[in-house]
Amino acid sequence: MPRCPGGHQTADVDYCDVCGLSLHASKPTSPVPSLAKCPACGAQLQGRFCEACGTDSLPGAPPPVPEQRPVHVTPLPEPPRATWTAVVSADRAHFEAVTAAGNGSAPGEFPSSWQDRRYVLRGDQMSVGRRSRSRKIKPDIDLTGPPEDYGVSHLHAVFVPNSDHTWSVVDVGSTNGTMLNDQPYPLPANVPHRLRHGDRLYLGAWTVITIKVDPH
Repeated sequence: MPRCPGGHQTADVDYCDVCGLSLHASKPTSPVPSLAKCPACGAQLQGRFCEACGTDSLPGAPPPVPEQRPVHVTPLPEPPRATWTAVVSADRAHFEAVTAAGNGSAPGEFPSSWQDRRYVLRGDQMSVGRRSRSRKIKPDIDLTGPPEDYGVSHLHAVFVPNSDHTWSVVDVGSTNGTMLNDQPYPLPANVPHRLRHGDRLYLGAWTVITIKVDPH
């Protein structure tokens, strides 16, 4: 490995890697780099490269590449999730249709004084039915009366959340089934059905559950 006139070992065959002196000169022809100052920041040089900013002091050397620092980006806040609500009502048209299908034998009396009940859907699931102490069933949406729709099974259906923050309903094998909107046949048992705002679920003799979605 050659040495420069200043006594440094260098891999370059023309100029010293340490001080930048020409290897073809018999003795230093310029001031010792340790006495020079950095042309970029003015710091005292201890060799070819500035200890402060990294500038190459060799004449004609390209300027140092500035350090690339990551740009801090403030994440946008997540938009609020929509509120899904199940509104339980008594539907006279459904009651009359069930009565007509029963060949005139009315399934109890229609509750003319029914007050709507509202349940916000939340958590991992919300069950629908009528509580039973003997069977230890206590649904999240309890449709026990009075007045009471005995056509609703003790464990009738379950609301389950989807990964996109929407909800589905699953009939869990109820006795009388779950009808959706104007469909002529009940939903298949144990199969999730994705819900939308305004969907109406008909249970029992007169119970209807309307899905409301408030996007905020």
